Amino acid sequence: MAPPSTVTVALTGASGLPYGLRLIECLLSANVRVWVLYSQAAQVVARQEMGLSLPSRPAEVEAWLSERHDVQPGQLRVFGREEWFAPVASGSNPADAMVVCPCSMGTLAAIACGMSDNLIERAADVTLKEQRKLVLVPRETPLSAIHLENMLKLARLGVVILPPVPGFYTHPQTVGDMVDFVVARILDQIGVDHALLPRWGEAATGGARDDA
Repeated sequence: MAPPSTVTVALTGASGLPYGLRLIECLLSANVRVWVLYSQAAQVVARQEMGLSLPSRPAEVEAWLSERHDVQPGQLRVFGREEWFAPVASGSNPADAMVVCPCSMGTLAAIACGMSDNLIERAADVTLKEQRKLVLVPRETPLSAIHLENMLKLARLGVVILPPVPGFYTHPQTVGDMVDFVVARILDQIGVDHALLPRWGEAATGGARDDA
């Protein structure tokens, strides 16, 4: 898989905003151009989960992310939910891949139904119709039959459904380690190199379990 030059990252109102912000950081570090979209609900989640006050103005979020990370000129753009002249709104200029992380069940349902009521939904619709890679990171539990049917519908269309489920065989020591596990799997899906964690079989697995 050729590495993407441009990735759209959408942040919605599901729990799990640390995954999305860490993903943006890793993409920028990998010299990928990143287009960021975020919902109003994501602002609420940012405050609740991370104590962050994401501004309502996309330009202010872009400036904040640029100050936080080593961003090259033109590498990062942040767009508003109704900024219909954004590149992601048209199939004539789609990103190479799109990741919705975290993905709320409402956003997932809208994508499954082909809705385009805001820029996140439109960008996902464009990604689907242009047959680009679309990864959804749904964070909900338990899942209803409606949730599962929507995920199955999208999976049959080639969408990657990647729940943020960390593995423990890497022996995570911190919450950050668990976040990196999920972000590493996302990066693998879109073809971006990383060194967030060792590959299976490349590191010692430790001693045998007592209950083995």
